[in-house]
Amino acid sequence: MSGHSKWSTIKRKKGAIDAERGKVFAKLAKEIYVAAKSGDPDPVNNSSLRMVIEKAKSENMPKSNIENAINKAKNKGNGENYDSIRYEGYGPSGIAIMIDCLTDNKNRTASFVRSTLTKRGGNLGTDGSVSYLFKRKGVIVLDKKYDEDEVMNKALELDIEDFRTEDDGFVIETLPDKFLQVKDELEKSGYDEFVMSQVTYIPDNYITLDEEASNKAIALIEALEDLDDVQEVYHNLEM
Repeated sequence: MSGHSKWSTIKRKKGAIDAERGKVFAKLAKEIYVAAKSGDPDPVNNSSLRMVIEKAKSENMPKSNIENAINKAKNKGNGENYDSIRYEGYGPSGIAIMIDCLTDNKNRTASFVRSTLTKRGGNLGTDGSVSYLFKRKGVIVLDKKYDEDEVMNKALELDIEDFRTEDDGFVIETLPDKFLQVKDELEKSGYDEFVMSQVTYIPDNYITLDEEASNKAIALIEALEDLDDVQEVYHNLEM
């Protein structure tokens, strides 16, 4: 039930400076806007929107920002349209990288992603070249302030895939369609201090590199994350 933390990358921007956090919030607002515009703008009736909102909350995005993005989607006169695109490729030392984007200009995004990979020792792969190495799961990490046995017993009563203790907290994994239900049940039971909670992609196995190679890979991951059109970067590097 114990293990090494795998959430350093997901949480890395939590302590970022204001300018970086502003960029994170802008990307989340775009994701909320797309989810609200493509379905019901009421998260009660739109599970995709609610999952994005949960993700935004885990990044401490202000409630007003979330509401503004939803209201923007409700405006029928708003003509902004974004396409979802996934790129797959490899980083230094062959680490697998999967890049999810929202863009209003596919050519621009493809060019930026390709050049960023190439300049930093990576290369673009074909569709399906690395995605098979990842599984989509709901991940809930509870703060370690709670009693481990009590949290574990409660989690095991729910429809979960895995429970384990890691450096950052108590990690609960679910199937994507069970994520919101499990999170709601935990909150009802008083377990509402989350280190993170979102549906994400997790690699089947992690790759450990030496310090020099790891630093090169991290530099590439950060450069990709800084691209305006990139929403998420998934990888199998052991941080």
